[in-house]
Amino acid sequence: MPELPEVQALVDFLAERTDGLAVVKVELASISVLKTFDPPPQALEGAPIDGVHRHGKFLDIDVDGTHLVFHLARAGWLRWSDQLPDTVLRPGKSPIALRVRLSDGSGFDLTEAGTKKSLAAYIVRDPAQVPGIARLGPDPLADDFTREVFGAILAGRRTQIKGLLRDQEVIAGIGNAYSDEILHVAKLSPFAIAGSLTPDVVDRLYAALRETLSSAVAAASGKPAKELKDAKRAGMRVHARTGLPCPVCGDVVREVSFADTSLQYCATCQTGGKPLADRRMSRLLK
Repeated sequence: MPELPEVQALVDFLAERTDGLAVVKVELASISVLKTFDPPPQALEGAPIDGVHRHGKFLDIDVDGTHLVFHLARAGWLRWSDQLPDTVLRPGKSPIALRVRLSDGSGFDLTEAGTKKSLAAYIVRDPAQVPGIARLGPDPLADDFTREVFGAILAGRRTQIKGLLRDQEVIAGIGNAYSDEILHVAKLSPFAIAGSLTPDVVDRLYAALRETLSSAVAAASGKPAKELKDAKRAGMRVHARTGLPCPVCGDVVREVSFADTSLQYCATCQTGGKPLADRRMSRLLK
C-alpha cells in the first residue's frame, strides 16, 4: 500500500506531467471503483487540470474546480503512459479499473491486483465531501504539526503506539510500513502504550517520525511512478525484512503476524532483547 511518501511522489509526478493539459475522457472498467455519481465522469472532460494535491493517502486532481480523488488502498496503483493505447477498456478483462486520457495523448490507469477490491475513486466539487478525507487527522509533515501537537495527541491514550500511528483519523498518511520504520528509528516497542510514554521518549518518537517521513519523501521525489514500489522496499530498515539482519545492531528482524497483516521489529533495538509474542496478544513472552 502506498503511504505518505509514495503518494506525495505520485502527486509531484502527476503535477509535473499534467501541467497545461486537460482531461479528454474518463473511462471506467470497474463500476464499483467510482463511489460517487454526481458530478458524473463527463464533468471532467474538456476541463483543464489546475493542480494535484495530497490529503493523507488520498490523491486529488483539481480539474477546473471539480476534483477527481482516489485512494489506492492495499493493492491499487497508478500506471502512467506517455501515449495511451486507443483500445476501449473492457470490464473484467484486465486489472485496470479507471483510465484518464489527457489532451496530449498521455494519461494514466488506476489498477488493482487480486480479488479483494478496495481501490476507490470519487468525483466531487470539494475534497471534504470524501468521507475519508473529512475524517483525516493532521498531516505529520505540516509545519504546524509540532512536538507539542504530537504530545497532545498521545496524552491519555490507552492505545498501542503502532496502531495509533496507523490511525488515519489521528495522524494522516502513515501505514503499516512506515509505522514499523518510525518505531525502529525511535527504538520503541510497537506495543508501547501511547499515553504512558515519557516526555523524552515522545521527543525521540516525534524526531523519528519527522526524520523518517521526510527522508522517504526526499528519496521518492523525482522517481517515475513505476519505480516507487521498488524504491520503497529498498529503503526499508525492518519492514518486510523478517529474518534479515537489523541494519543497526545486526540482530535478526522479527515478525508478529495478525489475521490480515504483520509487523516487523528488532528485539535488540526496540524491546530490550525480548521477542514479542507472535499472536494477537499485546504482551512480551515471559
